[in-house]
Amino acid sequence: QVQLVESGGGLVQPGGSLRLSCAASGFTLDYYAIGWFRQAPGRERAGVSCISSTDDSTYYADSVKGRFIVSRDNAKNTAYLQMNSLKPEDTAVYYCATVPVFCPPRLDITDHYDNWGQGTQVTVSS
Repeated sequence: QVQLVESGGGLVQPGGSLRLSCAASGFTLDYYAIGWFRQAPGRERAGVSCISSTDDSTYYADSVKGRFIVSRDNAKNTAYLQMNSLKPEDTAVYYCATVPVFCPPRLDITDHYDNWGQGTQVTVSS
């Protein structure tokens, strides 16, 4: 069964860090770019980051640039989103998804993503 499972979410104080994981099963991530998205209550899903499958090129939304780091470990069939200097506005459900080979030209393009995880809640609050 093809599946993506996110983990690592939780409650953290402003300025804190979390590392999200996106574990794949039933298929290999080697030939997929991996996108991270988030959806806050009452808002549309937004692209956060993407890492390609070819040269590990990475892309970030302006709102997270310099604070978040996306990575992948193909040997573990897992991708990660390291989130540092978290802010209350980062509160959302975070999702990972796969798209063949290359990241789309814009982070908000979701059409070609074919596998999605169930999401993990991240809450940044004091």
